[in-house]
Amino acid sequence: MARPSPVVNVMTATARKAARDLVRDFGEVEQLQVSRKGPADFVSAADLRAEKTIHRELAKARPGYGFLMEESGSSSSGDGRHRWIVDPLDGTTNFLHGVPHFAISIALEVDGEIVAGVVHQPLTDETYWAERGQGAYLNDRRLRVSSRTKLEDSLIGTGIPFKGEEGHGHYLATLAKIAPMVSGVRRMGAASLDLAFVAAGRFEAFWEFELNPWDIAAGILLVREAGGYVTTPTGDPDVLKSGDVVAANDRLHQPMAELIRQVPRTVGAAA
Repeated sequence: MARPSPVVNVMTATARKAARDLVRDFGEVEQLQVSRKGPADFVSAADLRAEKTIHRELAKARPGYGFLMEESGSSSSGDGRHRWIVDPLDGTTNFLHGVPHFAISIALEVDGEIVAGVVHQPLTDETYWAERGQGAYLNDRRLRVSSRTKLEDSLIGTGIPFKGEEGHGHYLATLAKIAPMVSGVRRMGAASLDLAFVAAGRFEAFWEFELNPWDIAAGILLVREAGGYVTTPTGDPDVLKSGDVVAANDRLHQPMAELIRQVPRTVGAAA
């Protein structure tokens, strides 16, 4: 296997350090009364604590780099070339409800290109990592996307728009188009892990709309370095700009994108 570079070692060590607190906090949240106030506030604190740890460790290791983080947004400091893109707790709703499926996602962007990514699942101690041109790995095992060639044999990951957000009608129409064509559709609740699952061949494909950069930056590189394709439904490789994602292997990417394009964005929109 390729040896991780010093920067990936920094990213992995940082994710693991933040993960220790999340594992402890997850054990606590399972014991909290399930009401909107207590657990939600607790999870917000866990999220912020993890982000603070990640920011501190990355800033210490690479003082000149900027940040784009889910909770604290974009920092104006940095050298203008290097930027960390971080989601300290992807799968917050799962975490809040005691569902053991969430991750830490850290990506490094250099001159507008993602060059390294780490997605760490604290509860399973699985670390997915990739560097541009060096392949993608799960811990020390090289990853390849699935070799399946037919949609009817494929398991597909997706994400549903959150309550109160636009896009439910369009999403449901797209789901209705795709579901009869595939073996199954899974909505797991953490986009970074969905993309990691595509890279690992657990999912044949993944699609979702209007995701944030911190949800997908690391996962995009994982899929591409595992031999897969990630674009918007119209074929644009710059998915960070729109947040519309179709990820799959070389045989299934185009059929998936075509199915999604068959549903106009106006379908299900409010009059």
